Amino acid sequence: MFTTFPLLVAAGVGSRLALSLTLRRRYGLSLEIPQVLAIGLVVLAVLPSWATPLTLPLPFGFVLGAVLPDLLLRRA
Repeated sequence: MFTTFPLLVAAGVGSRLALSLTLRRRYGLSLEIPQVLAIGLVVLAVLPSWATPLTLPLPFGFVLGAVLPDLLLRRA
C-alpha cells in the first residue's frame, strides 16, 4: 500500500500535468516556474507553521509534486 506522501506527490504531478495541458491546448501557453521560486515554495512547505512568514495551506508532498518538473528540468 502507498503511504500518504507518494499519493500527494502523484496528486501534485497530476494536477500540474492537467493544468499544463489545458493551458497549452486552449491558449498555447507553457507553464514554467523559475527554479528560485520553486525552491522557495518547497522551503515554505517544509517549515513548521510557527516559523513561516506566510501560510501555505498545501502539504509538502503536493507542493513537491507540483514543482518537481521545474526542479528537475532546466529550460533554456
